[in-house]
Amino acid sequence: MTPQVPTPAYRRLSVEERRGQLLDAALALFAHRSPEEVSLDDVAEHAGVSRPLVYRYFPGGKQQLYEAALRSAADELRLCFDEPREGPLLVRLTRALDRYLAFVDEHDTGFSALLRGGSVAETSRTSAIVDGVRRAAAEHIMNHLDVNDPGPRLRMTIRMWITAVEASSLIWLDEEKQPPLEEMRDWLVEQFVAVLSVTGRRDPQTGALVEAFAADV
Repeated sequence: MTPQVPTPAYRRLSVEERRGQLLDAALALFAHRSPEEVSLDDVAEHAGVSRPLVYRYFPGGKQQLYEAALRSAADELRLCFDEPREGPLLVRLTRALDRYLAFVDEHDTGFSALLRGGSVAETSRTSAIVDGVRRAAAEHIMNHLDVNDPGPRLRMTIRMWITAVEASSLIWLDEEKQPPLEEMRDWLVEQFVAVLSVTGRRDPQTGALVEAFAADV
């Protein structure tokens, strides 16, 4: 008689595990298709659950699910810039970029879903979620620069660099993740120094910062 293979015991997911499963499924779909093209049936099928179960966790429907998926990715991205104030500034920036680019590499679908806009599902709330990541990154950088009252040129330069990091990361995904991550990271650090140096020629506050962290290398 052939011995029977025991059937694996079914494990009911906790509320947080189930919610996370649905968010992961939504992020994977929203990254490759516009939100208006993704139905709750699609999310349910991708997650391997029923449509009513999706509604149980997200009674507000697809818009609520879309915004929750964005918040999930945004929360993780904010943590990438939470770097201890130890060592030279550019070394700290390098460590933060390592985490940021590792997130992009590992969660490419979620990253794309977070930053690619232009959907009818985009609202003031979704725009605020995306902008919140940028503001958090800028705040962390200002803290590392020991700047409590940044002038308009410095604020503009930091936000411009963060936008460049985002755009470069999306292009990197489109280019099949080339160049290699370490080369990408070093290039972005060099870009940071370059844009601050250019601003420093016109703005004394930024110029003093460039001299200070150059001496700290």
